[in-house]
Parts: sequence; structure tokens; C-alpha cells
Amino acid sequence: MGTRLVEFEIAAAPPPRLDKALSRDVPEEESLSRTRLARLIENGSVSVDGAVVTDAKARVVEGARISISVEEAEDSHIGPEDIPLDVVFEDDDLIVINKPAGMVVHPAPGSPGGTLVNALLHHCGDDLSGVGGVKRPGIVHRIDKDTSGLLVAAKSDKAHQGLAAQFEAHSVERYYRAVCFGVPEANDPRLRGVKGASFEPGNILRLTTQLARHKTDRQKQAVLFHGGRHAVTRARVVETFGSPAVLALVECWLETGRTHQIRVHMAHAGHGLVGDPVYGGKRKLPARSIREEAAEAVRGFPRQALHAAVLGFEHPVSGEKLRFEAPLPEDMENLISALRAQVS
Repeated sequence: MGTRLVEFEIAAAPPPRLDKALSRDVPEEESLSRTRLARLIENGSVSVDGAVVTDAKARVVEGARISISVEEAEDSHIGPEDIPLDVVFEDDDLIVINKPAGMVVHPAPGSPGGTLVNALLHHCGDDLSGVGGVKRPGIVHRIDKDTSGLLVAAKSDKAHQGLAAQFEAHSVERYYRAVCFGVPEANDPRLRGVKGASFEPGNILRLTTQLARHKTDRQKQAVLFHGGRHAVTRARVVETFGSPAVLALVECWLETGRTHQIRVHMAHAGHGLVGDPVYGGKRKLPARSIREEAAEAVRGFPRQALHAAVLGFEHPVSGEKLRFEAPLPEDMENLISALRAQVS
């Protein structure tokens, strides 16, 4: 494996720690994150004025000459697979994919192959400059296996750092479309009694709770009000189905991004998503409100009716504002068509 030598001087008023000083002053085009730099220090790859330093907390002074020996990115242990991808946007730094329902994002014990990462490794090939020293796509967010829609991945360390910072700051625009049971509207007195639920102008439901892994079912998330991680979801009704209405197409957007957030929040509000096998996506629909053909389409829907429809962020390298939209997939379009056609 080849190496390259990165050399530069420490600028004025350096931070007190070596790793922080390197992170500030390393040439931007090298795309070396602070985490990567800390690892290079630990491995003995960093010299200060000709002497190897392995303590990330070591002090460094203005004008110190820094040499960093950086190994070229190594191949990932994950194998590339020739899986078709719906590429919405791609450049040297990142790629935006419209993920189909049924595809896992990252390999795991239950899904060692056939994932989005396997597909990206094949699709991007040598265009991956390396994330954390490994030729792999940088996954900065995920959507569930059976949720469809937009997802961005980094192709370089610099893009990975920039995207991760935006997701951490909750500045990324993410809108989802979902079909839920019931109609989450402000005129429903029941919702006024749901802890964590409130309404904002424009009939927008706001759900504010903590989320954590369920105590007895480790595959689920649970709503908490003490402990866990802060989570905020907003939802508004786009269209209703039934007479009286018993289902709704809703638009949801995330202030935070937690595992299963929309699914668990909507279920907490009493408006679980159609087809959701984990959070109760099966419910008997009254025959007086919706015809049997439409009810059958709801009962037979094989996954949570959730689609990541809009993704917007600032390009982590160019600074350009990017915004992408993905139309509803065929199965959700068919479900909505059946609901529109078969209301009583």
C-alpha cells in the first residue's frame, strides 16, 4: 500500500492539543478528520520538528513543522455487488440515491450482503477516495429497510465530515410521505390528551418526546419523557380517505433523526402507519367508512407506508444548496389510488 507525506507549519495561536492544532491547520484538500488525525498520531505517523509524537494531547507551538505519513485508502472488507441503483445525483464528493423498499443500507449480521453499501462499492469503484482511511461510502444517515426514498452518502473524507456536521446540527431538510390510520388534526380532542403532542399554526402536529431502545424488545424504540434521546417530529395532513375519514396521507418532517422516529412517534399519537409490522400497522377499518376493496388494499400492504420524499442540504465541499425530491414508489401510489377510488 502506498503512502504520501503531508507537510505544513502550525499557524499562530495554536490550540493547546496537538490533535486540535493539526485539525485546524492541516491543508483542507487532504480531507483528514480530527478522528483520523488522532489515529495517525497514535500510530506514530505524525512528526513535530522531526520527532515522532504519539500523544494527541501534546502541546505544539506556532511555526512547528509537521510531517504526517498517510497511507493510501485501503479496500473495504465489504464486497462490491452489482446491484442496480436509482442515482438521483452524483459528483466527485457525494451520491444521492432513491433507495427501494426492501434494501438494507449497511451490512449487518442478519443482512451480510445485498445492501446499499455493497451496491455503492460496485457503482463508485475507484471514485471512492476513502473515508477514515478505507475505500468505502460514508453513511451519515439511514432509512429503514422497508422505507423507500432519498439517502445521501459521501465519497470522500471531506464530504463525510461536512455532511455529518449538518446532520448533527439538524440543518438537513428531510420530508417524508406516509399513510396513517386516522386523521391527526387539531380538532381531535383525543390528541390534546397525548403527552408530548401539540399543534402549531397551520394544523401541524408536533410530537416532542425522548426515544430509547425498548426495555424488552430490542428491535423497537420506545417513547420516554426522562432519559433517552430528544426527538421532534412534525406532521400535517395532505389528504384524507373515507367517509368519515379513517386514513390520511401525511407529510412528516424531522427536527431530529432517531431510529424509527416517525414510525414510533405516529404510533404514540394513535396514528400508526399502514403496514408497519413493528408499531401496530394493522387496524380494523369500519365498513361504513371505506369499501372492502380499499380495506383489502390497506390490509395487504406489505411494509410501512413511508417514503423519504425530500432531502435538502448544503454541498459539503462547494457550499451549493442542494434539494432533491423523489416521487412516491409504485406500491404507495397504488395504495393511494385504491383509497381514492374505493371510498364510500
